[in-house]
Amino acid sequence: MDYQTFEPSNLVNSFVKCYWTLDIEKQDPPEKQRIVPDGCMEMIFHLGDHYIQYQSNGQTIEQPNCFVFGQITKPLEIEPAGITSIFAVRFHPDGFTSFATLPLKQMENKAVSISELFGNEGLELQLKVVNALTTQKRITIIEDFLMSRLLAPELVDRMIKSSVKTILKLKGQLSVSELSEKANINRRQLERRFADTIGLSPKQLAKIIRIQVTLNTMLNRDFESLTSLAYKNDYFDQAHFIKDFKEFTGVNPKKFYSDNLKMSSLFSKPTS
Repeated sequence: MDYQTFEPSNLVNSFVKCYWTLDIEKQDPPEKQRIVPDGCMEMIFHLGDHYIQYQSNGQTIEQPNCFVFGQITKPLEIEPAGITSIFAVRFHPDGFTSFATLPLKQMENKAVSISELFGNEGLELQLKVVNALTTQKRITIIEDFLMSRLLAPELVDRMIKSSVKTILKLKGQLSVSELSEKANINRRQLERRFADTIGLSPKQLAKIIRIQVTLNTMLNRDFESLTSLAYKNDYFDQAHFIKDFKEFTGVNPKKFYSDNLKMSSLFSKPTS
């Protein structure tokens, strides 16, 4: 397994958090992977074989080869159909809205093909990225594409960007009322602008960030017990911690720690 991340250039670093690549040889049998929400939308290019996505009813669908995945609000289970070779763009929580051609809420928990989002330009982008010979060339192609579509950078919601920074700085440990007071905007307006700009409510994003901080604590084994882990991350009690944890991972903390920590080390990243 080879997982690497790459920094974006200064041209797009206010929108793009990082680029990443993942290469895994064909598994027999294939290993199902559980992805946990992290508050970031991603543009995925499968350079190898496609992935199978499991639905809540137990059925499966084949993901497009190249797509943007909307905000994930529940655990996502996927499985490689063969050789894994992925190049991906991870956007900041508010980063994709400047390029979106669909309302973000319509993309929630969905893989929307590049061609559906961007038409012929998307198909051209797909061909260029897939046929590029190096990761650096793919990054250049993506950044050229994003800059060509950034027609009105002044439309970026500065208040939402500032609110996201506050949530990240406080590790998700604040209420929506506290956030609206800091932003000097009423709660309803804040929630509407979050939905439009991020595809999540401020409460959802704060809960996701807090779970991500908790997962990194688990990954680093920087805790004495699950009870201490709950209080360290400002959960009211262990029952509250377990409820939120299961909402975003699908299992309780003990089972996740024993079964899923290896794969989560790839996709659970520092939130700052």
